[in-house]
Amino acid sequence: MNRQEPPTIEPAAVSGAGATPPRDAREPGERDLNPSGKTFLGQPRMLASLFNVEMWERFSFYGMQGILLIYMYFQTTEGGLGIPEPVAAGIVGAYGGMVYVFCIIGGWISDRLIGSERTMYISAVLIMLGHIGLALVPGIPGLIIGLVLVALGSGGLKANVANLVGNLYTREDPRRDAGFSIFYMGVNIGGLLGPLLTGWLQKEWGFHFGFGLAAVGMAIGLIQYTIARKNMPESVHVVPDPLPRSQYPTWIGIAVAALAVVAVLLLTGVVNAANLADVVVILSAVAAAGIFILLLSSTKVDSLERSRVWAFIPLFIGSAAFFALFQQQFTVVTIYSDTRLDRNIFGWEMPIPWVQSINPVYIILFAPLFALLWTKLGKRQPNTPVKFGLGIILMGAAFLLFLPMVSTPSVPVMWIALVLFSATMGELLVSPVGLSLSTKLAPAAFPVMMVALYNLSVALGTALSGSLAGYYSRETEASYFGILGAVTIGIGVVMLLISKPIHRAMKGVD
Repeated sequence: MNRQEPPTIEPAAVSGAGATPPRDAREPGERDLNPSGKTFLGQPRMLASLFNVEMWERFSFYGMQGILLIYMYFQTTEGGLGIPEPVAAGIVGAYGGMVYVFCIIGGWISDRLIGSERTMYISAVLIMLGHIGLALVPGIPGLIIGLVLVALGSGGLKANVANLVGNLYTREDPRRDAGFSIFYMGVNIGGLLGPLLTGWLQKEWGFHFGFGLAAVGMAIGLIQYTIARKNMPESVHVVPDPLPRSQYPTWIGIAVAALAVVAVLLLTGVVNAANLADVVVILSAVAAAGIFILLLSSTKVDSLERSRVWAFIPLFIGSAAFFALFQQQFTVVTIYSDTRLDRNIFGWEMPIPWVQSINPVYIILFAPLFALLWTKLGKRQPNTPVKFGLGIILMGAAFLLFLPMVSTPSVPVMWIALVLFSATMGELLVSPVGLSLSTKLAPAAFPVMMVALYNLSVALGTALSGSLAGYYSRETEASYFGILGAVTIGIGVVMLLISKPIHRAMKGVD
């Protein structure tokens, strides 16, 4: 599962879109970040609150997403909406892509308007309201309300919550790495339990009870954090680059104009449910191209920094290719689990969304081992382009693993577990280093823009996962998995072949 922040991420580099490195602008002794003296597993006490809010947010996010696709394409007699499978898969891909686009907006609001803590809190409220909308508002209106609110909230929360964790520590605090590892374990615990519980509840009681449980989970995390938020350090309320009030009318005008354009496109049918994923693909690609052009042409970027920006282009493409397949666990793999998987275990049928909990189990088990491996290897470990290449190849190999089962009427659950094992090993080589690398390669004048580029690569890949899913069917299974797997492996091989010049262009960054 695309957790994006497994325990091996470098903590100073996970602030999310729009966030600068954690703002502990003080030397040791200037302020006490833990005045009560109480700790959580040896860490600042507030880490427990952020751990809980992130765990419950991931619980609700992946719990909802676990049943979202089948809710859309199941027939109304089964409690669904009866949307055609390709259209439903495209909507899921577009929704997932917009979460990462909204990360950029969430980062901008944090840095220029209200600070990280308030942005994160408001985002959590929006997420809860979105799940409530899915649970209580019937039909298509509830789907639209729910997905828009959850996407907006998830983007804002993802952009800021890691930055809040960073503010619990000074730059020199030796507990910092361990604190982030504990925090990101909450990501995967939530991602593990969410599909299990909402999937079971959906199977036994119906979709709206599953969405309701997601809302309850988010509410638990939000209530707990509301009680404790007064203990957050004052630095989390700082607005690092305040927008001058004289510019408010300009930006309000831009926002209103953008909303008006979106409304016109939707009302005229230019943008519709059937092409929504393609629209997000184009939006992400155009935005990324614009940012690359800005960075490469700016006089604020020197020759060394410009070389690093060039080096990030193939890594951006590789990241998008990886997530175009990896994120299909929420589209094609969900359909596959419904229609092709033998989910009967000793006479009991496993809920469809439970397949999505396999990936976080692997992450919890193997992420610490990867961290230990890189620590042991030290400077002998593969450089980032090589890790990317190997990870992309493993993702392509995961798709090729579907091929031996093409003629099998009912595929064993253990086979999909094998497929997801290969995908997760690829994830551990790509996801932990991508966001961190974007901050390392960033020009000094544009740290936010490089983080935005990484998020756009994930948005592009996620939206592509929805667009590509429209070509999947039982009849096209062999060509679908075979072609996409082979092409992705080819991209990984090319990445390995050009890894040395890419690494040289990174100018000392590993």
